[in-house]
Amino acid sequence: MKLVDEAEIEVIAGNGGNGCVGFRREKFIPMGGPDGGDGGNGGSVWLVADENLNTLVDFRHERSFRAQRGQNGMGRQMYGKGGEDKVINVPVGTVVTNVDTDEVIGDLTRHGDRLLVARGGKGGLGNMHFKSSINRAPRQALPGEPGEQRRLKMELKLLADVGLLGFPNAGKSTFVRAVSAATPKVADYPFTTLYPNLGVVSIEPHRSFVIADIPGLIEGAADGAGLGAQFLRHLQRTRLLLHLVDIAPMPLEGGAGGAEDVSPVAQVRAIEHELGKHDPELLAKPRWLVLNKADLMFEDEAAQRAAEVVAELGWTQPWYLVSALGREGTWPIMLEIQAFLDRLRAAQADEQAAGQTD
Repeated sequence: MKLVDEAEIEVIAGNGGNGCVGFRREKFIPMGGPDGGDGGNGGSVWLVADENLNTLVDFRHERSFRAQRGQNGMGRQMYGKGGEDKVINVPVGTVVTNVDTDEVIGDLTRHGDRLLVARGGKGGLGNMHFKSSINRAPRQALPGEPGEQRRLKMELKLLADVGLLGFPNAGKSTFVRAVSAATPKVADYPFTTLYPNLGVVSIEPHRSFVIADIPGLIEGAADGAGLGAQFLRHLQRTRLLLHLVDIAPMPLEGGAGGAEDVSPVAQVRAIEHELGKHDPELLAKPRWLVLNKADLMFEDEAAQRAAEVVAELGWTQPWYLVSALGREGTWPIMLEIQAFLDRLRAAQADEQAAGQTD
């Protein structure tokens, strides 16, 4: 299924029911007095995170959601029935923004998280509330309050542990195929990846992580060029970035594609520039360098080229030389990533334990 990661909807909470003007009319109670009941509260609209959903495609077809109105109050001090809430299931990782105010309302990051996006109107008071010693037969009641109405923008940020980034044709989709059961499209032309793909890397039972492949970036991506910029949000939740670089870029006929005839060092610098322009926090994330397509060169030549690239970059974080197509050198990286993630989780658990003791 094609990933749809943006949608705009309208949510309308139910209005409150009107209060009732009523009087007791019983045989032996000539001065029965007011007994109009209150209106019921209108239903609210809730968003609920559901781990069984992975796209916002349903909201391309249904865009308006309305909760039930509260029932009007009745005589004999009977309250109106409250309107039923409207519950909308969305994927885990959905960020909700008020379109009119540009305010972020909430971020649903765990299965079962609930977010109130439109509150139902309060039911109006019946006339039984307005009786007094000087007003024994009040004929006023309050109408129900209107429910909230909002236009919402929903953005899906994939919950992946590891994100891949690089120029088109760097071999990201091939890499995902090599290390997981995911089967993204692979071809010998650029921009074969048109929307993000997720793959689960299983190291052993109960030890796994999720890796995300996004469309390739090109220079000017942060300003809207190419496809990758609209998907950079999916890298914001990742714990680690793998920066894939074609170690032996070759010119293609027509020159289309983005990475052809661009040195590996220039590719890395260009991507770093785009990350910094889009979100400096992305540039500050742990980022490992993966020099891919070593199979296109002799072994000694590839090793020498890799050492030159690393030296010219002044790279201080981990780096690897691999052939994703031949699955050479990919699995050791997965083991290192799992160990890295295990250390992060252990550190977070220690911090939480320390916070509870304090």
